[in-house]
Amino acid sequence: MLSRILNALSSPAPAPLPKPDANLALGALMVRVAKSDHRYRFEEISRIDKLLARLHGIGPIDAAKMRATCEKLDHQAASTADLAQLIRETLSLEARRDALEALWEVVLADGQRHPEEVAVVDAAQEALGLSNHDNDSARARAQAQ
Repeated sequence: MLSRILNALSSPAPAPLPKPDANLALGALMVRVAKSDHRYRFEEISRIDKLLARLHGIGPIDAAKMRATCEKLDHQAASTADLAQLIRETLSLEARRDALEALWEVVLADGQRHPEEVAVVDAAQEALGLSNHDNDSARARAQAQ
């Protein structure tokens, strides 16, 4: 038992998280949306992985690793507005619309729209500099998926 304690104390510190870029910020926002109702469901996790793979052209294992990083960033990250602002400053208008659609896909992943999830999407929409029309269009496209 003493050797396990000593090993735990001498093990290296975990690697620091990467500085968020627009891709990681979007991933962290997707995680934040999914966790906002205090039910982080398999359907939401699966949808996030699929979205990350599709948006970034990566395989399922890399998408799951990216999601794990995004989960840690969500836990440590600043406000929803700060994450969305990073996306706004980096991505084109069309890419921001696609990001909003991805957030709606996460909201709809479990078949229910929880007010807490919608509130996060609404805050992100505003910080992304997108209109209510953009929001309605993104939600409609996500529902059609």
